[in-house]
Amino acid sequence: MKSFRTLVLAAMTALLPFGVQAQEKALKVLVHVTTGADNPTKAALAFLVAKTAADEGHQVTIFLAGDGAELITDRSLNAVEGRGTGKLRESYDALVAKGTRILISGGSAKARGIAETDIAGKPAQFATPNALVKLVAESDRVITY
Repeated sequence: MKSFRTLVLAAMTALLPFGVQAQEKALKVLVHVTTGADNPTKAALAFLVAKTAADEGHQVTIFLAGDGAELITDRSLNAVEGRGTGKLRESYDALVAKGTRILISGGSAKARGIAETDIAGKPAQFATPNALVKLVAESDRVITY
């Protein structure tokens, strides 16, 4: 297993070429998250990297699927904290403030008992696999956790 420091450095290094200063235009970045609350460091890292890309001026979309679907629930948002990757809630709130689009696999959500009431008041919506495929095709970069 890679060390935590190696994971963080790899993720941040992957974003270096994305810096708006180094690019002529902001990029469309899709962060596809299939990791759930059972791996809090990786789950929080996904949102931290998405926040970093948004902070650098890129258009970020998050697609939560599989176990990652549970990260949209208040229970997970308030409980998940990674070692060295911060609290999920803090990154989520920063992404919401930046207008980040959040999509959740409808099938993954249904299989985990996540309903409309869990996303009420959040800038999130359920989506199909077709939406994920379309996002991948339209994105300049795709990062998967």
